[in-house]
Order: sequence, then C-alpha cells, then structure tokens
Amino acid sequence: MSTSNERPLIEISGLSFSYSQRAVLSGIDMQFGRRQVVAVMGASGSGKTTILRLMGGMLKPSAGSVSINGLALGPLDQEQLYAVRRKMGMLFQFGALFTDLTVFENVAFPLREHTDLPDAIIHDLVLMKLHAVGLRGAHALRPSQISGGMARRVALARAVALDPEVILYDEPFAGLDPISLSVTASLIRRLNTVLGATSVLVTHEVNESFEIADYVYFISNGRVAAQGTPAELKVTTDPFVRQFVDAAPDGPVPFHYPAPPYAQDLGIAP
Repeated sequence: MSTSNERPLIEISGLSFSYSQRAVLSGIDMQFGRRQVVAVMGASGSGKTTILRLMGGMLKPSAGSVSINGLALGPLDQEQLYAVRRKMGMLFQFGALFTDLTVFENVAFPLREHTDLPDAIIHDLVLMKLHAVGLRGAHALRPSQISGGMARRVALARAVALDPEVILYDEPFAGLDPISLSVTASLIRRLNTVLGATSVLVTHEVNESFEIADYVYFISNGRVAAQGTPAELKVTTDPFVRQFVDAAPDGPVPFHYPAPPYAQDLGIAP
C-alpha cells in the first residue's frame, strides 16, 4: 500500500482469476507505492505467482483490473503490452540465465533486444550493471562456471539493465545459502533505491523480506489474509501471520491434508 498521498504505481482492484474452472484469486485489492519494496507472501499454491504474472501481463484477469501508472493492462493489445513490459524487469525463480551465453551477454540481451544503442555504450552499461552486483570480474564466464548465488546476481543485473520502473521478483531467495541470501536481499533494496523503482517480491522468506520491505501482503485461499508494514506484522496476533512469522508447522495452514477420520480409513469400527 502507498504510504503517501502520491498515487500508487501499481493498483490491483477487485481482481479475480481462474484456471479453467479452478478459482485461484478472488476479489483482491492491493496497492504498490512508488519507490517501495513490497513483499507478497503466503503458502504454496495460494496464488502469489499468479498475481505476479497478472502484473506482467502474461495472464488476463477473469474480473477486476491490474493498472500500472493508471493504465489497465487487461484491455491492451500485444503492441501496447510490450511497451509497458519494456519498463519492467523480471527476476525469475532460479535466475533462468541463458546457459550458452556468457555473463556479459546475458546482461546485454535486453539491451540488444529493446534498444538501438551502439555496442560501445552497451559494453559500458553491462559492466556498470555487473559492477553494481559485484560481478564485473566474472563477465567472461558462463553460468555453469559460477555459483548459484552469483547466477542470481547476474539475473538481477539483467533484470535492471533497462532501468525499469517496476521490478518483479519470483522467489528471489529460493535455494540460496545464508550469505548469498543476505547479499541478494541487500542488492534488491539498494537497486530499488538507486533506480527509484517499485519492487514486488513473491517469496516465502520471512526474515530477509521483513528486513527490506516497506509493506507486506499475505495471501491465503486466493484472498488478502493480512497486510501491513513489517513492524506491524511482527507484533500482530493474527494466527495466519503468526504461523508464518514463527514458522509453525500447523495452524491456519494445516499440516494434514483434509481426510476422513483415521479410524474410518483403517476400517476400524467406531
């Protein structure tokens, strides 16, 4: 949610979405303020990544709207949608680097695809982005020659290559060791500040997200179950949020999948 009188950069209103007959999201309202880092959290299958895909225009709402800078994405044609996407950066889960390209060429890819800049300027811009994530010295290596944490940083450099207004992160901390996780979180916060962007993190990582986020949404059963600043959510008594913050194995998100009584399954008479 925007914390100022300034209009949010991204607004989600009455959003519902279904895959075929299966409802995933229902009546979602969310706001993402300019220059903010906003985390979207919840259990697996709660609809978090679907929200991210709707923001990127990869899916269209069944009802409601997703707007960026006041422009609703749903009615846009392909050319108009591409124009909006050029102002977005996306960090995919596990990085999704091109394995047959060098680190340099991975970061250069969006610059070559979406601009007419000469090679000399692309060269300097790529090295600048790699320097920002601490990997200028690795520019000639291939993804197979660097660690998973380094690969995530290369993907982050690629995501911000075009200085986007919006940066979408799909599980940016998945599979990282504690050092790489901390480095990645710090970079997300710092790059957002430097670029003046709006960053949206879909993640399960509570501690690091609470350290860098300005605002947090918790999604459950396709709806916003809780929201607030990290400071507010750390002290809330909401059982759903407490289960996440405390990493409790059982609670509103149950340990057991719904099943008939155990005795019934075992054929034991009541």
